Formats: sequence, C-alpha cells, structure tokens
Amino acid sequence: MQPEHVRIAWRHPTRRSDRARVREHTCDCKATVYELCHSGGLLYIRRTVRHAEGYVVRETERLITVRMEDLWRRLILGQAR
Repeated sequence: MQPEHVRIAWRHPTRRSDRARVREHTCDCKATVYELCHSGGLLYIRRTVRHAEGYVVRETERLITVRMEDLWRRLILGQAR
C-alpha cells in the first residue's frame, strides 16, 4: 500500500437498521463487490467477497454524507483499501 492511501477499517455488519438503500455499487462480475449504502440518514460502504465456501461481508462505520462520499470516491479511484 502506498503512503497516501487511506486504510479502511472493515467491520462485521452491525444490522443497525432493517433497511438500507444501495446508492452506488461496483460491478458484480468481480469476486469483491462494493456498495455505497444509505440508512438512517448516514452512509456506509459494504464489501462482499465471494469465496468457494461462501460470502464474507464487511462494512465501514456509518458517516455523514460528505465524509463517506469522499471515502467512496477514494475507494473507486484506488486511493483507499
């Protein structure tokens, strides 16, 4: 990882709300799919990794829109992992 990259803290899903709306997502043709989700007035990123054994889902913390949209942009541009 390059020094200027943002390190994302991936956590187990919290199930804080019963509904989330996916605002944007990456292509599901890859083994790892990212989704920018909106729930309860906050945004978070969900990462789903497909393995032969099944799926592993992790999420970021929930943040206000302006902060999470910046992290999403960085992730898409390869500036965050």
